[in-house]
Amino acid sequence: MEVAALLKGDRNAAIRNHTMVSTLLDADRRTVRSSYRAAAVEIPADVAFNALLAQRCADRIVGSTIDFFPSGASCGGVIAISRQGVGYQIRVNWLTGGVEVVAVGKT
Repeated sequence: MEVAALLKGDRNAAIRNHTMVSTLLDADRRTVRSSYRAAAVEIPADVAFNALLAQRCADRIVGSTIDFFPSGASCGGVIAISRQGVGYQIRVNWLTGGVEVVAVGKT
């Protein structure tokens, strides 16, 4: 839920301030970090952490970010987190920038 809240905050900041805001995903450091504000979520070592992100967005290479635009749209992506076979997907819609959390159950 913390990751989803950070993403929603970045989307809202992009709309409110009429600027692009990026959420940075760092697999090595196991963090999800806002480029707009001093906010980050650390993923515990016992939690599996994967992401499916756009490689190109708005005519540029991205790969490790989910970018939100002033319109509310985004580059989209899916962040999967799980522990002991139970987990969630945090889905960011590329068209609307909407963020939803979906339980994926046992794997």
